[in-house]
Amino acid sequence: MTGLFAEFDAAETLVLAASVLAFAIYLFLLGQPVSLKRTVAKTLAVGLLCVLALMAGGPKLLALALALSALGDAFLAHEGDIAFLGGLGSFLAGHIAFAVLFISSGPGFTQAAVPGCVAVAVFALGMGTLMVRKAGPLAAPVAAYVLAIAVMGMGGVTLGGLVLAGVALFMASDAILGSEKFLMAEGSRHRRLTSPAVWVLYYAGQALITLGLLA
Repeated sequence: MTGLFAEFDAAETLVLAASVLAFAIYLFLLGQPVSLKRTVAKTLAVGLLCVLALMAGGPKLLALALALSALGDAFLAHEGDIAFLGGLGSFLAGHIAFAVLFISSGPGFTQAAVPGCVAVAVFALGMGTLMVRKAGPLAAPVAAYVLAIAVMGMGGVTLGGLVLAGVALFMASDAILGSEKFLMAEGSRHRRLTSPAVWVLYYAGQALITLGLLA
């Protein structure tokens, strides 16, 4: 990890630092009402990781997946089903881009990857079943999303290392977000913890994936 940071030039390091700053600003603003500054901070956090990937000569699919994730963040910085569906669609496309990148970049689904892939499948099936049953009219897009992130997770297993760690955090973030949206009671005391947990896990996941693929 230290060696990777040493390979960044001054401009790339500045972009990474700006991304981390945007992450921290949005974390600070989480408890405040929806606003332009919240949306900008949330979008920039991963949007700047996309810029970093391009500047560092990373895979084009990585930049595309990060750009789609940033678009999803812009949608999810707002409330309501329309914003949720916009975010869902953006992240669905982003997961597909990640999955294609992971599977095409690594050794593929070797025998060593089987236990990890089974674990991802069991987790996705369990969480997906619970959420789809509670999703009502959103059941179909939620099911498609769960399938996409499961394939992305299996792709992460084939690469291992920082990428797999990032994918695991990303999946944990989505599981908490889905639980908040579909499984938790409206007045649950756990809801005050879900938003910061989702954001921290999500950003850490995206950062580890990015750094792992730029290594």
